[in-house]
Amino acid sequence: MIETGGAIRDLLAKPVGAAVEARGWIRTHRRSKRVHFLQLNDGSCFETLQVVADADRIADDTLGRATTGACVRVTGELVASPGKGQAVELQAHDIQVYGSADAASYPLQKKGHSMEFLREIAHLR
Repeated sequence: MIETGGAIRDLLAKPVGAAVEARGWIRTHRRSKRVHFLQLNDGSCFETLQVVADADRIADDTLGRATTGACVRVTGELVASPGKGQAVELQAHDIQVYGSADAASYPLQKKGHSMEFLREIAHLR
């Protein structure tokens, strides 16, 4: 049974093997050959939940719309993380994109920005 409605803060404390649903915004999206890594945050804590999406399981169209800033719902299973700095990660079985964010126009990508650029975005002044 999938546990729904939990905040990422609560999901990070769940045991390995739990079937969960996480909702939030993608902070970063990086990919290797057939695996995509999404850092998901919902504002419940400073930490992010790493989502591992296998390109053979998730449609290419969905993964293409899951860019930085997109709002998503991910269902899957918590597994022990081989990476440093995190105890668990979410192995995605399904991803639903509620709202995508165009990578070309979304203002804050994972890179350095000049102070002049940041001043152009009204809510960051």
